[in-house]
Amino acid sequence: MFVERISPLNVNYKIEMLLCPEVRGVINKLPLKIKNELEEIRLRVNKPLMINLNNEDFFITYEGIVSDSPINSFIVSKKNIENTLQFVTNYSIYSVEEELRNGYITVEGGHRVGIVGKVLGSRNDIRSIKDFSGLNIRISREKKGVSTPVLNYLISNGEFLNTLIISPPQCGKTTLLRDIIRNLSIGVPSLSFKGKKIGVVDERSEIGACFQGVPQNDLGPRTDILDSCPKAVGMMILIRAMSPHIIATDEIGRREDSDAIEEALLAGISLITTVHGKSIEDIVQRKVIGSLIERKVFKRIIVLSNSKGIGTIEKIIDGNTLNEIVNVAIKNKVG
Repeated sequence: MFVERISPLNVNYKIEMLLCPEVRGVINKLPLKIKNELEEIRLRVNKPLMINLNNEDFFITYEGIVSDSPINSFIVSKKNIENTLQFVTNYSIYSVEEELRNGYITVEGGHRVGIVGKVLGSRNDIRSIKDFSGLNIRISREKKGVSTPVLNYLISNGEFLNTLIISPPQCGKTTLLRDIIRNLSIGVPSLSFKGKKIGVVDERSEIGACFQGVPQNDLGPRTDILDSCPKAVGMMILIRAMSPHIIATDEIGRREDSDAIEEALLAGISLITTVHGKSIEDIVQRKVIGSLIERKVFKRIIVLSNSKGIGTIEKIIDGNTLNEIVNVAIKNKVG
């Protein structure tokens, strides 16, 4: 299958346009190879400018030199953060008040800007954030074709098998989930799998990376998405209104999620979802997800790690027996 990559130069330009001139000037001095691999750019008041590459943190000097030491690094000012936020919000911080309550803003291209500062509101009701002290620009780089090695294990006799992806943070689970959704929506002729209607509940706007309601990532031609919607509520909306063949969501774990999954299964709808964890042994100890595994809801369980780099496929497990489906060829990087 053809593996498509989104132009890194286009991504770099869009990211640089989010930054204030001073920070943009430093980032512009980075070697192109490093800019193409940037995962995060972190700004903290009176602290060194920091970037993340391949899950490792580095500092940048005023000359654009990358180092693992903060000495001689570019120091971010409060004004740098305020000006960057003006670019991020198109000079209208009040237009994103609702997103600020969640602690992040999703911008065009699917990139996410995490924001910290003084929280306004009560313990259970965050109204907004002010006195901004830090920004984390998480760069979205869509990768198509990364699910190709696993599709053969998730489709049997032309039907999709309920699938759970287990992964520690920042190990490629959402990247893999997104590409599986895209392929299921398009169809996989080589596996006699016709494209299906997919319903996505994207509570944290990470799967589709919606901007003004429109997915910035390609989820396929038969996919409907509910953005910023609680998973349990969203699954019920999809079941009642959109007649999906498959429901996809990220990071389940609450009792209400399990109840909604039950409703989907009763309606004959298949499921693909993810959960944070290191192993199947870790996950089965959790009450909600452990119960679903014990009842063999998931027929395939994929375990990711970063043992060979971000997105290493460690195991694919048969959900009925909990035995590993062994195939060294599938231990490759998807992130």
